[in-house]
Amino acid sequence: MLDVRRLHLLRELERRGTIAAVAEALSFTASAVSQQLSVLEREAGVPLLERSGRRVVLTPAGRTLVTHADAVLERLELAVSQLAGAREGVRGPLRIGTFPSGGPAIVPGTLAELALRHPALEPMLQEIDSARVSDGLRAGELDVALVHDYDFVPATPDATMDQVPLLEEPMYLATAAADSAPATGPAAGGGTLAELLGPWATSAWITAREGTTGHAMAVRACQAAGFQPRIRHQVNDFRTVLALAAIGQGAGFVPGMATAHAPEGVVLTPLPLFRRSRVAFRAGGGTHPAIAAFVAAARTAVGATGSAS
Repeated sequence: MLDVRRLHLLRELERRGTIAAVAEALSFTASAVSQQLSVLEREAGVPLLERSGRRVVLTPAGRTLVTHADAVLERLELAVSQLAGAREGVRGPLRIGTFPSGGPAIVPGTLAELALRHPALEPMLQEIDSARVSDGLRAGELDVALVHDYDFVPATPDATMDQVPLLEEPMYLATAAADSAPATGPAAGGGTLAELLGPWATSAWITAREGTTGHAMAVRACQAAGFQPRIRHQVNDFRTVLALAAIGQGAGFVPGMATAHAPEGVVLTPLPLFRRSRVAFRAGGGTHPAIAAFVAAARTAVGATGSAS
């Protein structure tokens, strides 16, 4: 009989890449992880791992077993959710992850709705980049999270997560009003991406930090418009992007929800680009009462702002 906890370790190795990373994420020692994986190999009766230089990689049999591990762990999550549903009420801690701009725009209304409808629930919030949510959910650091993706940077399929849509919002180009407006800019309205971004090809740019989906979106959007952006500032806070753009420090991209309190001196040009936000949780966990309550509250909060998809 294959041990479920060891299957979980194998799945983490396939996704995190090294035994050291698995050990750090799950609070084990590297030697303990290695020992447990060796036991799993004996249980399976076939080699699951092989050396590749200094790394350990999965064999074809190991990758096949990970596919089954995904299905097994999803069923266990479903069982836990249904057992939780059999208990009375929605209560206890709920660990929530959010991307930074989701904090002021979505989270307060969501938590207020949860407090009103489920006062015994104890939400615990932390900011996290969308790219790290899957790791956090699998490691048990998070129960549910707000995530997003952009045109040019679609979400990577992940069998370990389920997601439900929350909202879709347009992206805007933020520039200084003092800068000369291009002929196809805000006054003209509409236009292709190349027409709207092209006049700013030689300008300085403000993007999110390298390694984030926001940074990748900005670079790829500019490349699609025919140029490589000259990045001057890298900040993740859209309020800072707007403030820097307003004083002529560069052009930047901001989503619709960030434009409500744009400072004076900034011009916002709607672009044919979109950002999509969703609620993510471990595969099979959607029927858990606390997660279902969070999804309902988030949709109510988004609907109250008039931004629901």
